[in-house]
Amino acid sequence: MKSDPLITFRRKPADLDRAALEAFAEILKERLAGGRQFCCLISNDDHLRDLNWQFRGKASPTDVLSFPSGEPAGYLGDIAISLHKARFQAKQFGHTVDTEIRVLLLHGILHLNGMDHETDNGEMAAVERQWREQLGLPASLIERVEQ
Repeated sequence: MKSDPLITFRRKPADLDRAALEAFAEILKERLAGGRQFCCLISNDDHLRDLNWQFRGKASPTDVLSFPSGEPAGYLGDIAISLHKARFQAKQFGHTVDTEIRVLLLHGILHLNGMDHETDNGEMAAVERQWREQLGLPASLIERVEQ
């Protein structure tokens, strides 16, 4: 029985490889989420700005937001990614948009697992670096912010 898609799009762009992104999300589901289901919505800056304001009180768009479910053994939670930010950051860091979405998805999954780089004295950064290397991804989100 096929599970619900892990990645959904507010409006799917033609230039993204949905099957490859879904396959990457399945890898994260098995290896990082312990088989627990999650959903990632790829949307736009306006939507991420609204979510950022609604849930964090910040009136600006962001690249990725995570919403842990709080269920220890059930559904892991939700992630929202701004395609606009992913496009900009991919260009800025010299890789594809698909690769940038993978970097953001990894970051979001670590947050769903309870990690918080703003308060953990580098623990999330170290874990993200290890996973990034294992998954063949470029510099992590935290590493880029620290530069």
